[in-house]
This record gives sequence, C-alpha cells and structure tokens, in this order.
Amino acid sequence: MFGMFQVSEGMTAGRAWLVWLAIGFYLFVLNEVTRRFKWVGLIAFTAVPLILSIFWFTTPNESLFSTHWFALAKIYSCTAGCVGFWAIRFIKGTDEKTGKEWRLVDSQWALAFPPAILAINIMEAVMRDFEVGSLYYGALTTVAAYHEIETFLGGPWNYMNGIAGILNIITITGWVGITVRKKTKYDGGQDMLWPDMLWFWVIAYDLWNFAFTYNCLPQISFYVGLALLLAPTICSFTIGKGAWLQHRAHTLAIMVYTVQTFGTLFSSSTCTVKSTNDPRFLFAVSFIALASNVAVFAYMLYKIKVTRRNPYKAELYLDHQEYIEIRSFGVKRHEVEVT
Repeated sequence: MFGMFQVSEGMTAGRAWLVWLAIGFYLFVLNEVTRRFKWVGLIAFTAVPLILSIFWFTTPNESLFSTHWFALAKIYSCTAGCVGFWAIRFIKGTDEKTGKEWRLVDSQWALAFPPAILAINIMEAVMRDFEVGSLYYGALTTVAAYHEIETFLGGPWNYMNGIAGILNIITITGWVGITVRKKTKYDGGQDMLWPDMLWFWVIAYDLWNFAFTYNCLPQISFYVGLALLLAPTICSFTIGKGAWLQHRAHTLAIMVYTVQTFGTLFSSSTCTVKSTNDPRFLFAVSFIALASNVAVFAYMLYKIKVTRRNPYKAELYLDHQEYIEIRSFGVKRHEVEVT
C-alpha cells in the first residue's frame, strides 16, 4: 500500500480499497440523509447517541467500546457540534412583545459556538499528538489502546503536527458570517454555511487531520484518515457547498458511533490495514501538514494587512469568488460583522 500501509494476512489490497470505498459511501449517504431531513438529523444526533451510550456503558463485553479519554471526548464533542449546528439551522420563533420573528442564526453569541466546538475538537487531537510524542518518543511501542492493540512510534512528527493543529485553530476566521442555506423544494436541509471557510483552510485541515490519524491511530488511519476526511470534503465541494463543518461533524459522529459500537470492526483479519510506522512517512505527512498550515497562516496575515480587517470580528476573504458564491446561497442575516 505505497509503503505507508500494510494489509493483514487475511486481507488483500483490492479488498482493502473496496472496504475503503464502502465506508466513504456509507458516510456520504448517511450525511445526505441527516442533513436533508430536519427531524432525522435531530434524532440521529440526540436519541441515537443516548441509546448507544447506555449500551456502551452497560455491556459486559468491554472489547465493544473504548473508555480512553480521547475516544470519549471525540464522541461527545462531535455530538455536541451536530446538535448545536442543528439548532443554528432551525431554531426560530416570534417575539411576544414585538411580534417579530427571530432566528438563532442571527445571534452573535450562537455563532460563537461553531468555531468554539471546532477549536475544541482540534485541540483534543493536538493534545493526543503531544501525548503520543512524549510517551513513545523514539521507541516502537505496542500497547492496548482504544479497541485493540496499537503500535506507536513517537517522534518529532508528533510535535510538528501538534503545531500544525494549533495554527489550524488560529486560522479559523469569519465566523460572524455564518448563515443558513435557503430552503428549496429539492433540499430542505438548510445547511449551516460558513462563507469565510474556504477550500485552502479545509485542505490544510484535512492534511493536518490525516497526519494526526497516521501518528496516533495507526490501526485505522487508512479508513478514518482517508475515507472519513474525503466524505465531507467531497460533499462540501459539490452538492453541499459551503457547509464543510456541518458535513464534517455529521460524518465524524456517524463514524465514531459505528467504531464505538463495533469495536473490532477494523481489527478483524478481513479489514485490517495498519500503518507501517516508517519514520520517513511519519515525518513526511506531518511536515506537509505543518507546511500547509503555515502557508494558510501567512496568507491570513497578508489578508489582514491588505484589508485591515480583524478575522475574529469580521469576514476576511470577501473578494474570493468562492466566498461570493457561498454567500449567495444563504439567507440574509441582520449582522455579518461584530462592531
């Protein structure tokens, strides 16, 4: 598998790619269902995780689920994101005193939630990267982690990628411009759009997150580092344009629910594709991730200098054609800038 991955004895490269495609298709389809149908999305990210949580913590077979801090943090933080984004998209009402309609998406405090939960999710991974780097630096170590036996190799790549993740947080801009997609007869999902979150930030995120999975989830990186990242990215560049964060939250939640419920899904002999833990590839993927996030950070500083706009109080990339296109999909809001 290009020197980066190795398949188990009971697996072939062809079968691995078929499983990979099946996972990507599974995530893409379920994201479409949960984003297009209002009540299906709410049930999927409230009732389903509640029921599964009861199952996870009451089942006597601990191999079915993980109680590692990172696994639990990821499950419930991405669930919180899905519920919060649903609220921003759909909650509205009428003021009893004035009779005017209000929408949660018009509230600045509500719009602070998406960047906050995104930053928390990234920081969880940054902390884990630093943890793996410190615990297993320079030594190939096999330990019981998550649902199975994992083999880690810590090194400078963990710290490089941790820094890339921090830069990824710093370059989250223009959250005050978040809006929702206009409802149409073909799509009632009313996606949460983030016009200032453009392709270069998304690609830098994907490169960073793949490097994280390669460093810290070597047993399942082939699946959660590739298929899981591509599903929301493809959707956000095509039929669900401009709503990458919502797609990412949905697909991540669906994936972690699946992995948590079927703990040995990717460790069975018919599915396993492991990292080779080759220092050359570990270094290369983290270096690329760091370089891409440095580039996005430098571009952000350039745009701040040119536009004299504060990226944490206003949208920064208003002159990009992609921004203009995504903005045109959304409903009009009362405010697009914090004063």
